Amino acid sequence: MQEIEIEYKNLLIKEEFDRLFGGLAFPEYPDVQTNHYFETPDFALKDLGCALRIREKEQAFTLTLKEPSTDGLLETHDTLTPEEAHNWLNRAGTAGSSVIKRLTDKNISIEDLLYFGSMTTKRREFDDSSLVFVLDESTYHGITDYELEIEAASKTDGEQAISKTLEDFDIKKRATPNKIQRFFAAMPGR
Repeated sequence: MQEIEIEYKNLLIKEEFDRLFGGLAFPEYPDVQTNHYFETPDFALKDLGCALRIREKEQAFTLTLKEPSTDGLLETHDTLTPEEAHNWLNRAGTAGSSVIKRLTDKNISIEDLLYFGSMTTKRREFDDSSLVFVLDESTYHGITDYELEIEAASKTDGEQAISKTLEDFDIKKRATPNKIQRFFAAMPGR
């Protein structure tokens, strides 16, 4: 399965996170998900602007390749069994999937992929018209960060929604690397 994702993000401090949580229609209890990140030893995916992860949520596993697209990110997904996910985490990923085909088209071999670790996110989200508001609290490498994400059907809708939300809640606009970039930047020894 493939989809184009148009999203706008802003890192938050804890007080801003709390204001948004209290001021918008986020559910009280979060969903918990863990992203398991993969890369080649020479960071070939990063050099191509791509990211590869397995998302684990409620004992369901989805392998996702994110790559740049004209209107956002092109995401290619494959559903994995628990055994297949375990194999990926232990350097025995399986071939024949849509993601593997995309990687092969980029001259990236599955044998070159390494598992670098995980990030656990407590996620709250709600839909408002054609927008999805997401409030994340993520933990990785002993760090906890907070993020607002707005997914939109169009760039115009997304830009307007993020600007209005930040203004309404007196939140400073911040450059916000995506989760995998933050994960790798915070790795010990980097």
